[in-house]
Amino acid sequence: MYAGTATASVAAAALLGAGTLLMSSTTTDAPGTDATAAVAHTTAAGTGVRTVSAVSRDRSRDPLVIAHRGASAYAPENTLAAVDKADVLGFDWVENDVQLTRDGVLVVIHDTGLKRTTDAEQVFPGRAPWAVKDFTAAEIARLDAGSWFGPVYAGARVPTLQQYLHRIERNQQNLLLEIKSPETYPGIEQATLRVLGQEGWLDRTHVRTRLVIQSFGADSVRKVHEQRPDVVTALLGTPAVADLPSYAEFTDRINPAYTSLSNEYVAAVHALKGPHNKRLQLNTWTVNDAEHALQVTGYGVDGIITNAPDVVREAAG
Repeated sequence: MYAGTATASVAAAALLGAGTLLMSSTTTDAPGTDATAAVAHTTAAGTGVRTVSAVSRDRSRDPLVIAHRGASAYAPENTLAAVDKADVLGFDWVENDVQLTRDGVLVVIHDTGLKRTTDAEQVFPGRAPWAVKDFTAAEIARLDAGSWFGPVYAGARVPTLQQYLHRIERNQQNLLLEIKSPETYPGIEQATLRVLGQEGWLDRTHVRTRLVIQSFGADSVRKVHEQRPDVVTALLGTPAVADLPSYAEFTDRINPAYTSLSNEYVAAVHALKGPHNKRLQLNTWTVNDAEHALQVTGYGVDGIITNAPDVVREAAG
């Protein structure tokens, strides 16, 4: 897990490019002052983006870097190859998406349709619109989920959740699991928890340190919390500040898109405690470049979800 100090040093700024990082050459810290307070409002003129100086002093640690759908900038998303690539790059946390097949098997895939990331249209030409929910697990297991990304990945498969868990357990990785489109899959929360339990992912160690379950569906997050109150949960999206206390009753984290963030919003989330009586955390998505990694680090986010975790680690750390 790469969550060390939160300093974007002058050396890092030079490496990444002063223009890209919007570095201020005039900001300094007077001896004996509170560095955080001194730079809390430092911005590049007219941009609203905080300078490297502000970013480098705002945090006592770096945000956690989470590999989105595995290291999906470098291998086909949500495949075992993407998980392994994240492992090779040195990342402990991976994010994935789960959906239910027609026969009730949980598979790891992002889109509710199979067309973009598999050859379903060629293998099953008469099955439009090629929705995940309309295919059995055996049928999906026949599909090539790698060739679209590159010929070296030809033959990669859509993994089941069970297969995915086996791989990240082998790699000693941790899991941010998204329940995808819960309105399409009644009972998917219970099914997900059942597989997690069968594979040993609901024991004390996994629940405390290695697993987070998230969804855009607030009702889905609530169901997970009601069925397993010990599991850490996250709500995807950017709820209104006024609504945050109601969500804090059943979720431990708020995970918004980085384009919706501000200092004030992050502070509003951090001001609340979740159902486990701990400060709400905030992980933002999907940040894939150095400039925005520095920007959200300056906001004080707890984690950054990214397709290119190595890029974000170098910039934010």
